[in-house]
Amino acid sequence: MLKIRKVLLTMMSLLMLTAGINLSTKNVQASEKRIDTTVIDEKWGKPTFVYGGGLSESQIDNTIKLLDIEEINNVNSMPVTGEDLANYLNEGAADTSVMISSVLVQKKNSGTGVEVLIKTPENITEITEEQYTNAAITAGVSDAQILVASVSRVTGESALTGIYKAFDVNGEGLEQDRMEVAQEELETTNAIAQENQDQEGFETDRLNQAIIEIKQELADLKDQVGNLATREDIERIINDALANNQLEDYVTQEQFQRLLDLFEKYQSTSAIDSAQVKEQLKDLSEEVKNRVSGLIDQAEESRIIDRIGTFFKEVWQSIRNLFN
Repeated sequence: MLKIRKVLLTMMSLLMLTAGINLSTKNVQASEKRIDTTVIDEKWGKPTFVYGGGLSESQIDNTIKLLDIEEINNVNSMPVTGEDLANYLNEGAADTSVMISSVLVQKKNSGTGVEVLIKTPENITEITEEQYTNAAITAGVSDAQILVASVSRVTGESALTGIYKAFDVNGEGLEQDRMEVAQEELETTNAIAQENQDQEGFETDRLNQAIIEIKQELADLKDQVGNLATREDIERIINDALANNQLEDYVTQEQFQRLLDLFEKYQSTSAIDSAQVKEQLKDLSEEVKNRVSGLIDQAEESRIIDRIGTFFKEVWQSIRNLFN
């Protein structure tokens, strides 16, 4: 009887441990950020709601709910269209009817950085928050809170054009070449991530971190030598960043070439000399590293729970044996 009591006490302790792990995870997931539309920020003005031009009136209403916009009169609203895409990216006009993803943008105090939250991750199927943030910084976006949502499943690329428009209509036009490079960055990094998503051990967050490191190293090299990196320099910097993030065995030669072409263009924009870009990339790098660390912690917790489950089975079998 004493053995049974000890076994039950041990089981109760482990159950409490398991509950604590699950509770901490739920608390982290429950902390969700939003843009307050119940009051008008007199310093920065109204948030800007840029909705996909392909949405119907009912879909626009649904998107408003998804973005937690409580007072639509306290928000500047407008569609993003194929013409906007052509205007900002110097491309032929896209089909407005396929532009579904939408954004809510609020300018913040200097030094706040760029913060992106995808409100409907189940419907933005490819682009990650970090990819949006990284590309937005390249384009010249600064100190802004950005919420992204979609009423249906989309890849999510057109949301970046909505961000450009939100800044443009508020008198903060972004440089054409930086917007074009930012769009290419988003498409390139997303393509590499999608092409490797089924590869065991590949993590998109590590690719995001590698992109940040490449930008930082290019800027540091420019500061040191006073000139842009040579093609050989860029190749070395890309290789180093991939190795630092355990990605050298995943990126193919064709994907490497796309990164090389991208960063040759990137270093030719004003982003390479921007102190603001450097500061925001530093902040983003910390966020991505923390995210990777968090994923590792979750995996370890999962392994602990698996071991506890195995232990319970063994204990239950021991109890049954005591009565047999």
